[in-house]
Amino acid sequence: MDNFKIIGISTETTNESMTNIETLWGKFWGENIADKIPNKESDEIYAVYTDYESDYTGKYTLIIGFPVTTLNSIPDGFVGRKISVGKNEKYISKGKMPEAILKTWTEIWQNTQLKRAYRADVTVHGKKYYEENNAEVETYISISE
Repeated sequence: MDNFKIIGISTETTNESMTNIETLWGKFWGENIADKIPNKESDEIYAVYTDYESDYTGKYTLIIGFPVTTLNSIPDGFVGRKISVGKNEKYISKGKMPEAILKTWTEIWQNTQLKRAYRADVTVHGKKYYEENNAEVETYISISE
């Protein structure tokens, strides 16, 4: 997980404002965003946390979308970005979503040994994401070199 291009929908938020995050996910599912994104590389949903103002307590941008082969055709109302995660640490959330992923993020926020770089963090929602109580999501956290 390092360099890729993404097209999706976005919001500026903080970890204290889960409403913005829930609203964006609601829009993603409710407006069938997946069908509106061209040039998808895969059917894995990416949630990218980037443009960090400071650390996990500050503002950041959340983009929910798909990795794409090109940014030449970005639909109106969508964003397209090149993302560089760089050196990263991988976490796997297992269980019922979104509770399992929230548990993983809480562990990440509380881990004082983790040297986060706050470049771009990514959760990958692949086929196992849909397995109800046995779901899995991979989270990649950018760390200092």
